[in-house]
Amino acid sequence: METVLVKTLQKTQVFFLVILLLLWEAGSEAIRYSMPEERESGSFVANLAKDLGLGVGQLATRGARIHYKGNKQLLQLDVKTGDLLLSEKLDREGLCGATDPCILHFQLLLENPVQFFQAELELTDINDHSPEFPDREMLLKIPESVQPGAVFPLKTAQDLDIGNNTVQRYAVSPNSHFHVVTHNRGDGRKFPELMLDKAVDREEQPELSLILTALDGGAPPRSGTTAVRIEVVDINDNAPEFLQSLYEVQIPENSPLNTLVAAVSARDLDAGTYGNVAYALFQGDEVTQPFVIDELTGEIRLQRALDFEETQKYTVEITATDGGGLSGKCTVAIEVEDVNDNAPELTMSTLASSTPENSPETVVAVFSVSDPDSGDNGRMVCSIQDDLPFLLKPTFKNFYTLVTERPLDREERAEYNITISVSDLGTPRRHTQHNLTVRVADVNDNAPAFSQPAYTLRVRENNSPALHIGTVRATDADAGANAQLTYSLLPPSDPHLPLASLVAINPDTGQLFALRALDYEALRAFDFQVRAADRGAPALSSQARVRLLVADANDHAPVVLYPPPNASAPCTELLPRAAEPGYLLAKVVAVDGDAGQNAWLSYRLLQATEPGLFGVGAHSGEVRTARPLSERDAPRQRLLLLVRDHGEPPLSASVPLHVLLVDGFSQPYLPPPEAPGRAPGAGAGADEPLTVALVGALACVSALLVGALLALAAGRLCRRGGAASAGGCAGPAEGGVPGQLLDVGGTGTLAHGYRYEVCLTGDRRTGEFQFLKPVFPNLLLQDPEGEIKNSPNFRNSLVLN
Repeated sequence: METVLVKTLQKTQVFFLVILLLLWEAGSEAIRYSMPEERESGSFVANLAKDLGLGVGQLATRGARIHYKGNKQLLQLDVKTGDLLLSEKLDREGLCGATDPCILHFQLLLENPVQFFQAELELTDINDHSPEFPDREMLLKIPESVQPGAVFPLKTAQDLDIGNNTVQRYAVSPNSHFHVVTHNRGDGRKFPELMLDKAVDREEQPELSLILTALDGGAPPRSGTTAVRIEVVDINDNAPEFLQSLYEVQIPENSPLNTLVAAVSARDLDAGTYGNVAYALFQGDEVTQPFVIDELTGEIRLQRALDFEETQKYTVEITATDGGGLSGKCTVAIEVEDVNDNAPELTMSTLASSTPENSPETVVAVFSVSDPDSGDNGRMVCSIQDDLPFLLKPTFKNFYTLVTERPLDREERAEYNITISVSDLGTPRRHTQHNLTVRVADVNDNAPAFSQPAYTLRVRENNSPALHIGTVRATDADAGANAQLTYSLLPPSDPHLPLASLVAINPDTGQLFALRALDYEALRAFDFQVRAADRGAPALSSQARVRLLVADANDHAPVVLYPPPNASAPCTELLPRAAEPGYLLAKVVAVDGDAGQNAWLSYRLLQATEPGLFGVGAHSGEVRTARPLSERDAPRQRLLLLVRDHGEPPLSASVPLHVLLVDGFSQPYLPPPEAPGRAPGAGAGADEPLTVALVGALACVSALLVGALLALAAGRLCRRGGAASAGGCAGPAEGGVPGQLLDVGGTGTLAHGYRYEVCLTGDRRTGEFQFLKPVFPNLLLQDPEGEIKNSPNFRNSLVLN
């Protein structure tokens, strides 16, 4: 516990001492002393007791001691004498560096009573450091082309001293080329520059070594040195020179390739790239030299075979060029020694790239042969293959012409490979071959040919516009533009056929397109011509016939003519109650504008008041009784008849038929059921309106039937009148009745025309009428081609009595 209290008291005392010291430094004047650096330890600085006016004994009794910032004690106080001494040797550069002046602050502390005194010690510099360069050697590269007066900067020396003791000037060892100039910086420091006094020459002295000296201003002065090595950078001021200006060599003409012919050598006094020499052939003329030279070694070698008969001597000029572009030249005279090693040579003078067909004796090529040898070695024989339609004709001297022997046909053979063989008569024989490819040029001598002379195309009616219906194809045995075909449609022979609005053709591919929807009932088939023309000069063409058949589509529903489907009054048939089974009540008459299977009609009974009482012929449309009538059968019967064709999908129509059961033709109707309490003779007055209504209905039905038959006859006459043309009176007649009213093929429509004679009595009291059998069943006839023709008695047989 006591130890802790002592430490706390000591810390408190130190804290107060520091506070008092700072306050004292702020308000007191310092005592300054000065002495040079580097004095020995224990050297006398000053007598503090005397300077502060204190007695010698007071320093000891008052606990005087020296306080200095930092841990090191640079000064010590002798309390007995009052002298201030150095604790160690002081180095200004170590304590203050480059700071000038170098001042050390310290305090004298008296503890009893507490009192502070501020003091300063200034260390003055002595010349104890020599200048030092950062490197032991400096390298300068100076081109030899630099002119005198040029200045080159040098690195400065460092001196730790200050003032006059630092570097003051520079000097260089004596030489004839350079001297040193010392300059002042803005901060007072000096720096050197090397100035050129005399131009340098690398070839004379490639390198110079100088000693640079830095001197300070001390007494005596100190100095530092460094070596300055100057490399003179070469400039290209010397051209290469060959050892010989003329080289003479001999070489046999059959020497193999890469044979060493000669080796030349040149030297250059420059250095570096300017002293590196590159050799090359110097072409003094336009003759291609058969030699090559190594650009580094100067070796001349053979790069292609020599021929004594061609050239007996070569004069080759060689250049040696340094890196700066200067060059020297020498001459190599090469003599070729003769050897008999030449084969015949063929020189093509004229060669036609192609030969037109159908042209006899056409010149294909003109060439010459030669052999530089002499005697039999220079005499030659030329030949070609025997199986070719070509001939070799000699002209003057050693010239030959290659001509066609007969007219050529490109379609038979488009090109010929011809080998011209040339051999001399020497021993051994030497041969030369030359290959030619002769192409036969096309002439437009073949017209286009269609793949077939006639095309039959089919298209279903109601097609979409621009439908592709087929393609015609033609080929041309020629080539190029002579084989490029263009398709077109020829004007139709029938001026009434609007071909341009029906069909179009692609001029490049021959594809045919239907321009609009076709109608089988209007136009069943038509023919037209297609032309294919090439692009030769003159153009050749050919034609093909195209027949377009329009296939029928089931686009017409059956039309019921009888019973009238849209009559203002319902159609009523009278049926005697005494009728036997199979009794013909009525016949449904219907037509279909389509053809074939699409016009085959079938009949069916959809609804009936008495389901088992009536039956309908599936193909005839005849409505007959299926069983005997009974009293239980309702007097009024309603039948719903369905007519359907056989197309895909099938189309149909329905029509109602009313049947009135009578006891006989004298009782055409049944009396209405009597109301309760009505007298038996009360309804006699209503018989007359019913008779009038029945007679009117029958007259309407007969009138509709007669009108339909007349319209049918008029339509057929109009169709036959325009059968010669493709347009004609196709389609429905203007009266609104379809052009083909009846199917006379026995497929379920009305096969015969019927005429009924109706006798109406003038007795209005009974209202009786008689329904008689038909009197002309063969109203229409069918010709062998399927056309419906009018019966000769048609116009005069339609009688209503």
